[in-house]
Amino acid sequence: MNDNNKNMEDQQFDAIVVGTGISGGWAAKELCENGLKTLVLERGRMVEHGDYPTAHLDPWDLPNGGKATQEIINRKPKQHRTGYTTQAAREHFFVDDIKHPYNEDKRFDWIRGYHVGGRSLMWGRQSYRLSDIDFEANKKEGIAVDWPVRYKDIEPWYDKVEEYIGVSGQNLGLKQLPDQKLLKPMNLNCVEEHLQAKIEENFDDDRVLTIGRTAHITEGTKEGMGRSTCQYRNRCMRGCPFGAYFSSNSSTLPAADATGNMTLRPNSIVHEVIYDDETKKATGVRVIDAETKESHVYKAKVIFLCASAIASASILLQSKSERFPNGLGNDSGELGHNLMDHHFHVGASAKVDGFEDKYVKGRRPNGVYIPRFRNLGGNTEVKSFKRGYGYQGGASRSSTSEMVAELKYGPKLAEEILKPGEWRVNLLAFGETLPDHKNRMYLDESKKDDWGLPTITFDAEFGENEFAMRKDMQEQAKKMLESAGYKDVQGYDNGGMAMGLGIHEMGTARMGRDPKTSVLNGNNQIHACKNVYVTDGAFMTSSGCQNPSLSYMAFTARAANHAANELKKNS
Repeated sequence: MNDNNKNMEDQQFDAIVVGTGISGGWAAKELCENGLKTLVLERGRMVEHGDYPTAHLDPWDLPNGGKATQEIINRKPKQHRTGYTTQAAREHFFVDDIKHPYNEDKRFDWIRGYHVGGRSLMWGRQSYRLSDIDFEANKKEGIAVDWPVRYKDIEPWYDKVEEYIGVSGQNLGLKQLPDQKLLKPMNLNCVEEHLQAKIEENFDDDRVLTIGRTAHITEGTKEGMGRSTCQYRNRCMRGCPFGAYFSSNSSTLPAADATGNMTLRPNSIVHEVIYDDETKKATGVRVIDAETKESHVYKAKVIFLCASAIASASILLQSKSERFPNGLGNDSGELGHNLMDHHFHVGASAKVDGFEDKYVKGRRPNGVYIPRFRNLGGNTEVKSFKRGYGYQGGASRSSTSEMVAELKYGPKLAEEILKPGEWRVNLLAFGETLPDHKNRMYLDESKKDDWGLPTITFDAEFGENEFAMRKDMQEQAKKMLESAGYKDVQGYDNGGMAMGLGIHEMGTARMGRDPKTSVLNGNNQIHACKNVYVTDGAFMTSSGCQNPSLSYMAFTARAANHAANELKKNS
């Protein structure tokens, strides 16, 4: 890391990457490996791979039994809505709401991690490709705008990313879920195998249960800082010292650093991309040092915004000039709009009898997956809603002592603690959200943060299509569990949930074919300022129902190689 500000300000970098998470790490790797001198800016603190203070702690080592303390809850009231990001084992990787405030016209749970590696240290790691069903849906249905790419454009980049990061799972040959470059799958347990067989036996509409496809190494090793196979500890959100799951810190950033072309500067809050009216290009970025609050300007030939869908849109909205009075690239007026997130917290659970003599070994950091089976043609079509959803979940066996309060204390504890409890199974649905111009984030200039920058306000909510879909999400989960013969099947729907909890923010600077209705072109470039690329969730034109991080990586690798080739052509 080079922290000589004067030298850095005087230097003309080939590229600047803003953000070090899933997208930023890939941009840094690809640009540096293409020979570009690249400055990587992260607004948060430095975290080295292995700097995971709770990775080896057991429950009795954690304060408050691992639960959130009142002090943490008071400082992180919005982060605490998730129910898990403020727990003692992981809260150090999530932001302080008092220090990093935002505003809500409508509730939005903005879950952030400000440090090198970003949310790549805490992500859910589920890794699925989009298909042409997703890329073509907007055009076929006349919704929003058409994606400017199709699956064949992204397929080789999915291949490249998967082979590098390591994704385990099972290929199924489904049109709605393309096959991938996969390592050996993790195992289903006995109840999940039973449910898999019952779904195949009782339904004829393309629904199938499989193990989740997750970015964990299950065989061999992968490039990075000694990345090895998964240890089945299921402490992933604390950071993985084994590098078994993909993160920027264990994989892409070390690769970028190994080239000698990367300069990494943490504690660097980028708030503006500088535009030159004469050359019609960006020349660099304005930065505030998070610790000293000093201002700096860094120059480069190409800029990659990978700060997250909300943060990148915020930077562009603050980047005003004579040419772009409403924010860089905002000719269409779509910047900050079309905000999407997957809707979930709906499904069903049940009790399972007949497997009392079975248990599991290890703590598998993965669940089952039921890919989308609605609106795919033939008998999968439903009229009540557009698009579809998938399920994640699984079966597990709890301890008897955990379910009976009286067994937590006294002489019975020693006897009962060794007896496993009942088997239960849960199916949790994740549904697609349609893009809608009304769903937006915007800047509030009257409310500034500690660095004098405008704060972000959210004005977004799920719509009629999502709520119609939720009825089917619950109903079909119940049907699958009932058809398997399980007991006490209970459907659930937390219908009052808000956007953000899915932590899949998308769409604030969408791609499109027409500059009048979109912000980016098919190469992730701003239409009217082509040396600025946006490759985090902001570019998504529709959301699909699959976890999106794999797509962010594939599009980022593709865009970074495009930028490198353009620079080599001196374009």
